[in-house]
Amino acid sequence: MNTIGLSLIMRMGCLCTKEVITINSQKFYVVESLGEGGFSVVLLVENTRTRKRYAVKKIVCHSVEDQKLAMEEIAYHKQFDHPNIIKCLDSCYEGTPDPVVNSTSEVLLLLPYYAKGTLAGELERRQSRRQHLETTEVLRIFLQVCEAVRAFHEAEPTPLAHRDLKTANILLDVDNSPVIMDLGSVAPAGVKVAGGSEAQQLQDLASERCSMPYRAPELFHVESYCMIDQRTDIWSLGCVLYAMCYYKSPFDAVYERGDSVALAVISANVTFPEITPYPEEMHQLISLMLKVNPMERPYIYTVIEKTQDLLTKYRATA
Repeated sequence: MNTIGLSLIMRMGCLCTKEVITINSQKFYVVESLGEGGFSVVLLVENTRTRKRYAVKKIVCHSVEDQKLAMEEIAYHKQFDHPNIIKCLDSCYEGTPDPVVNSTSEVLLLLPYYAKGTLAGELERRQSRRQHLETTEVLRIFLQVCEAVRAFHEAEPTPLAHRDLKTANILLDVDNSPVIMDLGSVAPAGVKVAGGSEAQQLQDLASERCSMPYRAPELFHVESYCMIDQRTDIWSLGCVLYAMCYYKSPFDAVYERGDSVALAVISANVTFPEITPYPEEMHQLISLMLKVNPMERPYIYTVIEKTQDLLTKYRATA
């Protein structure tokens, strides 16, 4: 066999061994893994016919309850048509979860692929170059994130909270427009907790689905009788804005050292660098959102208004 023939067979063999994912009538080659969480994996895929690239979120369900939560995630995607919230282009599921016979099901979500990656990745690259985002760019991106959060908080018939806002869950489009992803943690914003059992249940859910360095204080230790509302997201937005200025959440260093994030969050001892390219008003906006008592935190409307005012001011002086 000549070299050309062998080369062709080798290439064909490589194509044949590629994993293929089918979502309804569409087939996709798996290119690589983009990320993995506790409940799912996100894959970069390529349409076998058009060669266009997408992301596929694959959720493995070990129980009927797992599958119900995955289907709720799809329903939440369908509820929104917002430029700063990721769209679910298609979805399907296969199999039946049954712990008795150790069977699982897979829920697949077809999502747009954003080649620039996440805000967290962009901030890591900037940190390595010691290159801060401009004040106006921070405010522009943050304002769009807030507009997406407002869409969750104004959802009908039930207002929703994202509950896992963080830089790793914000994608960047080619023009640096932010797109919130991962709706697996989305839940009704208002939760009335009546009793220790309900409090523990919510606390356990938060520990599974809300990242520690961005998690609101009231979700670390849920009181037996309380009301949790959408201002859990406002705390997370404060951490996001801090990270946009200084690369990481104010509680990331605590987490990385292995110290108690819960203790650091509840004490809310947030400090800002003495040498900074950002104005004092930016620090004031962050501090406004990072109030330990959720009743002292603003709603999203106030955050948007103050962000718009700052953006207008610093665009005028740029």
